[in-house]
Amino acid sequence: MTTAPPSAVVVLVPDQRGIEAFDSLPGIEPILWDLSSPRPAGADRAQVLVSRGVAPEFAAQMHTELPNLRMVQLFSAGRDAWTGIVPEGVVISGADRAHGGPVAEWVVAQLLNHYRDLVGYRAKQSAQTWERHPTGTLAGKRVLVLGAGDIGLNVQQRTVPFGADVTLAARTAREGVVDLAQAREMLPEQDVVVLALPLTADTHHLVDASFLAAMRPGSVLVNAGRGPLVDTDALLAALEDQRLHAILDVTDPEPLPSGHPLWTAPGVVITPHSAAITDDTANRCWDAIVRNVSEFVTR
Repeated sequence: MTTAPPSAVVVLVPDQRGIEAFDSLPGIEPILWDLSSPRPAGADRAQVLVSRGVAPEFAAQMHTELPNLRMVQLFSAGRDAWTGIVPEGVVISGADRAHGGPVAEWVVAQLLNHYRDLVGYRAKQSAQTWERHPTGTLAGKRVLVLGAGDIGLNVQQRTVPFGADVTLAARTAREGVVDLAQAREMLPEQDVVVLALPLTADTHHLVDASFLAAMRPGSVLVNAGRGPLVDTDALLAALEDQRLHAILDVTDPEPLPSGHPLWTAPGVVITPHSAAITDDTANRCWDAIVRNVSEFVTR
């Protein structure tokens, strides 16, 4: 291990991978602390905590042990669970630009599966039935993506080559991006609505009964953001009426408990918040973490 200078920024990391990631970087001293063991020597000097699977409430209680804490770096892209928990002045940093590509890949895979009815053909294979039937296509579909960050931009980049007509929306309009009020007016014309927004007080239950009623009959709602973006009771009512289809990687509540009516609602596909989980997840996360912490240290 390289000896860090006395002025080095101490970064608490949860495992040996973190030690290896930061050990060769100048001006950074990584210290291993998985939080289940006693505080190691030097941890009280830490300015950065790399958190994986740590309850935000626990981190808030640790602030007296980490008086110099200035940044909490997450493995997830979303920061909503930590908002209002960490002490004032502590920056919460997500694993930016780590998950957009894989999540967008999941969105495209699910839409292709939906429109090309791959499940139907798999059932015919199981029955050993050689029988063709016409399916839909992603080509020509109007796709409205709510969220123009890493995930939203990647969804656009991956669906346009299939011939989809994609519109990006965000909380604030800018060149090439409409605002959420404009997006809501476009709902009756859309074949697909993809949710890729962060969860805030303004976006909580953004997709409510009136939002769902405005969507085109037979259209598809894809939630790749956060479960509480959607009013689950309102979604269940729309699904029971068989007006819409839903493809969900996140739900409210989450984890979705056994016996919840959403599991068996008509027209729904559910995955367990796994869109970003691939065999290179750890590499992507650590690349983002090192990049974010390095930028923070050199400000």
